[in-house]
Formats: sequence, structure tokens, C-alpha cells
Amino acid sequence: MTALPVPGFRRLWAAYAVSTYGTWIAFGAFPLIAVRVLHASPFAVSLLEAAALAVAAPAALPLGPWVERRPKRPVLIAADLVRFLAMASIPLTYALGLLTYPQLLLAAIVSGTANITFTAASGAYLRTLVPGDRLLAAHGRFEGTSWVATAAGPPLGGALTALLGPVVTVLADAVSYLLSALGIAGVRAADSPAPAHSRVRLLTGWRTILHDHFLRRLFLNSVLVSGLITATVPLLAVLLLGTYRFPPWQYGLAFGVPALGGFAGARLSAPLVRRYGRHRVRTVSGRLRSLFPLGLAFLGPGTSGLLTVIAVEALLITCMGVYNPLYATERLRRTPADRTAQVLTTWTVSSRLTQAALTALWGLLATATTPLTAITLAGVLLVGTPLLLPRRNHDHPVAG
Repeated sequence: MTALPVPGFRRLWAAYAVSTYGTWIAFGAFPLIAVRVLHASPFAVSLLEAAALAVAAPAALPLGPWVERRPKRPVLIAADLVRFLAMASIPLTYALGLLTYPQLLLAAIVSGTANITFTAASGAYLRTLVPGDRLLAAHGRFEGTSWVATAAGPPLGGALTALLGPVVTVLADAVSYLLSALGIAGVRAADSPAPAHSRVRLLTGWRTILHDHFLRRLFLNSVLVSGLITATVPLLAVLLLGTYRFPPWQYGLAFGVPALGGFAGARLSAPLVRRYGRHRVRTVSGRLRSLFPLGLAFLGPGTSGLLTVIAVEALLITCMGVYNPLYATERLRRTPADRTAQVLTTWTVSSRLTQAALTALWGLLATATTPLTAITLAGVLLVGTPLLLPRRNHDHPVAG
């Protein structure tokens, strides 16, 4: 997969790749540390994810207008350095015998806040760096890289965990953020200018989203789907690592192998759009990605359980690989250029808060019933989410 012929894009892509690989090598590290090292309960594991999201999202919200007013490259570098410090604190306190559940929670909150800021600044910076007619191709590159990292990272992280323990994968994640900051520092392309006129207000992002029919439906669908899928992640960790006693390498394999489908989907996204049109590809892939998680209702122990997870995740992730570049491109193209950072911050904050609420709720549901029952209910609800996808009559000209 070759880089786009756009100045600075290769370095930005490389920085994204190294941090993404680091993140996926550390996939499941926090729940695994909570379960195996700190002996946390299923509710505490869910709370780890939910509380981090609930605190990080409001903390990042005021940063949207702040990011909008500033050049984006220094913001990206600062966010990477903050993430490095947050992640590096985990192996440090572990080595000193001082690691606690609150420390794990604090690191997740700080890293989550920096993640939201990085997402907002990177979207605005990418829009400046890449011409509009190449945005879909650029998002396809990022999406493909993400899924290759998803395929390679968890098995490698599982092997490292089996050999050296889960904390070493968090250290790898920390180093990846430091390398990403160095890569972005080397980009010499023009930065995003500050808005020519003042629309930088706290609620501007929500007003922009709610005013546009397409963005509103895309937003509601995205927030609900991501929330329901995220709510099942800690429960799957509890079910697979705890109840069914999958070894870490199998847990990594169950989520790593299916990611190859995401890479294939990302490569197919642009050709499918050229052949069938944006609306049809967006609608079909968006519907299918909401259907397949229901297959986790049939999850069980042993080899059959492992194959069930791999099959369901492979189908889900392939559809996401097709859908996500188109979704990200349409979101950028329909957002006014002087409100990009605010809309992306609002989008991410709303998504994180929904994920936090649903993760906590599903943790309680799993405690009252079983993790498998809670996972099944999430799959049932996901089947209805395509009703919120944008309709054809919302495909009006994009924002300036």
C-alpha cells in the first residue's frame, strides 16, 4: 500500500502506524492487569473502562475550541507526549510494587483525554494536508494500517504477556507514543490556520451536527453502535479470560486474525464506492456491521468458542473496514472547515460518554445475570441501529 503523493503525508501516516501498533500490542492489557494482577471483580473491570471514559470526555470537551484556535501539529505532539507519560507510569509503579487500581484508572483517564484531543487535531490537520478528492484514499490508508496492526498486535501482545507479563505491553504502547511524537515533529507541510472569524464556542460542535440532517443521523448511528460494541469488550475479557480460561495468546488470536478482514475491507472501500456509489456502500456495510455481533450469543468454551469469536469478529470487522473510511470522509467533507476540531471533539466526547454509560450499565447487567446474557442483549439492540443511518435524500452537497 503506497503513500499518497502529498507532502508530509508519509510521515503522518508512519507516526499513526507506530502508535497504532503500540496500542494494539497492548490490547486488553488494562483488563488483564485488573483481573490477573489486581484481582478485580467483573464490575470493577467494566468500571475501569466506564469511569475513564466518563471523566476523560468532559475533561476534553473544553479543549475543542482551544484546539480550533491553534496550529494542529504542536497539539498532536503534546497529546502524544501526554499519552507517553500516562502509559509509562504503569510499568514504573508496577516495578516499584506500587501499582494499584486507582493508578490504573488515573492513567486511563489521562490517556483518554489526550486521545480525544489528538483525534480532533488530527482530523483538522489531515484536512489541511490532503486535498478533498483524496480524503477517502487517505482514510483508506489509515483504516488499512489500523486493521493490520489489529491483526498483528494482539497475538504479539499475547505472546509478550505470556513470556513477560501484561505490563510489558503497556511499556511498548508508551514508547510508540514517543515515536509518534517524533514522527509528527518531522512533518514540514503547512499547518492548519486559525479560523478567520470567531465561531469557536463550547456548543458549536453540537449545533453544527444537529443542524445537518446527514451529520445528525450519522452521529446518532455512530454513537449508539460504538457504545454497544464497546460495552461488550470488558465482558468478553471476563468471559474468555476468566470464565472460559482462554490463555492470553488465544485471547489475542481471537481478535487479531479477524482484523485481516478489516484490511481487506479498507482496500475495497474506494473501489466499491466508485462502482456502486457512496449511499449504497455506506448503507449495506453499515447494516451488516450491526448484524453480525448477535453471533456472540452462541459463544462457548473450548475450540468451538474460539472459532465462534473469530468468525463473528471477522465478518464484523470486514464490514467496518469498508464502512469506516467512507464514514470518516463524509463526516469531514460535510463539516465546515472552521469548525472541524470542534465537531470532532464533540463527536468523540459524545461517543465516549455513551460508551461509558453503556459499559457501566452492561457491567451491572452482567453482574445481575451473566456476561454472556449481557453480550447477547447488546447484539439484539445492535440489529435495530441501521434505522438511524442517513437516507439517500440527505446526500446533499457537502459543506464548504
